[in-house]
Amino acid sequence: MTTVIAPTSIEIEQPPELEVINMTKRFGSLVALDNVSMLIKPGTFHALLGENGAGKSTLVKCIMGFYRADQGDVLIGKHSRQIESPRDAQKYGIGMVYQHFTSVPAMTVAENLVLSRLNSPGLINWNEEYAKLNAFMANAPFQVPLDVPISQLAAGQKQKLEILKQLYLKSKILILDEPTSVLTPDEADEVLGLIREQVTAERLSVLIISHKFREVTTFADEVTVLRKGKFAGHGTVKDLTIADMAEMMMGERREPQKVAKVQQSDRLSILQVTDLHANKDNGLAAVKGVSLTVHGGEIVGIAGISGNGQKELVEVLAGQRSPISGQVLVNGEPYTATRVEMFKHKVFALPEEPLRNACVPHMSVAENMALRTFDRPPQAKGFLLILKTIRQMAQDLIQQFKVKTPSAETPIGNLSGGNVQRAVLARELSSDQINLLIAANPCFGLDFGAVEFIHGQIVEARNQGVAVLLVSEDLDELLALSDRIIVISGGQFAYESQTETADFSAISHSMAGH
Repeated sequence: MTTVIAPTSIEIEQPPELEVINMTKRFGSLVALDNVSMLIKPGTFHALLGENGAGKSTLVKCIMGFYRADQGDVLIGKHSRQIESPRDAQKYGIGMVYQHFTSVPAMTVAENLVLSRLNSPGLINWNEEYAKLNAFMANAPFQVPLDVPISQLAAGQKQKLEILKQLYLKSKILILDEPTSVLTPDEADEVLGLIREQVTAERLSVLIISHKFREVTTFADEVTVLRKGKFAGHGTVKDLTIADMAEMMMGERREPQKVAKVQQSDRLSILQVTDLHANKDNGLAAVKGVSLTVHGGEIVGIAGISGNGQKELVEVLAGQRSPISGQVLVNGEPYTATRVEMFKHKVFALPEEPLRNACVPHMSVAENMALRTFDRPPQAKGFLLILKTIRQMAQDLIQQFKVKTPSAETPIGNLSGGNVQRAVLARELSSDQINLLIAANPCFGLDFGAVEFIHGQIVEARNQGVAVLLVSEDLDELLALSDRIIVISGGQFAYESQTETADFSAISHSMAGH
């Protein structure tokens, strides 16, 4: 029987071995992690791979103590450790660099470093602290000026500070969650190269979550791959090709589930995108000159590993992001996704994370279902809202789309994820006339019943002549629903084929950046 040791501050000179054994984590009926094991050897650079929703973030959050696993164990130095919070993890020498910056913008680099310590004194002797900080910086792998406020740092410097913070805290096992998403390729190579030097010198062990195969093959020693919450494979980087890793991430090709599709003739072009360019929030290029056409009565699927520009593409088409250049036409007319244009051209959307991107959580189910139509008859008369009509139409949609809610007046934020998605789907598909439906990861995190229902509704829309653009990181979903499939990689389209004749190996290679 393994002895569980309570957390105490321990000074570690060499990075210890980190092992996760049979870890399972559930969120209600969703099994986010299913009996996953992983070993991080001392002084190695280990990559954790998997598509969106594979369980990567859940796994590292269980290691860090953000989540308590329902089953399983974390061994550090071959001893079982009880980690119930990030403070416990820090005491064992485990630190994490998150996707988003955690420093206080108005404070200086020095102030943020001192603030990050568990034992920061109430009264700080800054002469003494600066002497220690200067000594630390003298041996640090990269430099950030101590007296500059965080708000004045460039994105690359901010990310370097996040890593320096963990080295300052004497972390020996460093978990990096998509650490280069805000960096240019040159900055990414510099940061990871300097961390790699620390690993080679056996001062650090690193576990990196990344979707960039180039970084994995350049800097990592070993990889562990997750797929849909389960362990999907492990190996050393020198023994694996990119295609091997991509295949582990996506799994063997299954026969697509047959869905009842109506043959369409004389299909009209509904959506035309020409040479579209768009940037990420940090100004780096995300979409690099893509062009596509979606016809009425057709589902075009966009496949790609998370972070390859599909999110920004959907945001441009949904009016949530301005393009840098290019042209979007709907029904042959210029389209900029304003509310007026959406109504005129009958464009509807089923976005990813609908509670954040398509709903107002504290408003009722009925009010959210009316967001498209509240200002038009019969729900409005002039400037007056007809609340009785809004409520009655919502009740009809709740029944039609089987939304499980105590009442139409319940705040939509109180509903389960599947029922929020059903409510948004009811709003977006209840119009008598729909020309274009844009759906982004519509079934992410939902149970099988909700998935089957939403798939049925999307195909039914297609059968009625709606043009559907389906963006998903679930390749099985795309193979089952799409008439045509396109792969996006590095912000560009890398492969296109009719789904019936698609080459699964070519899809895998294209998604992997080949």
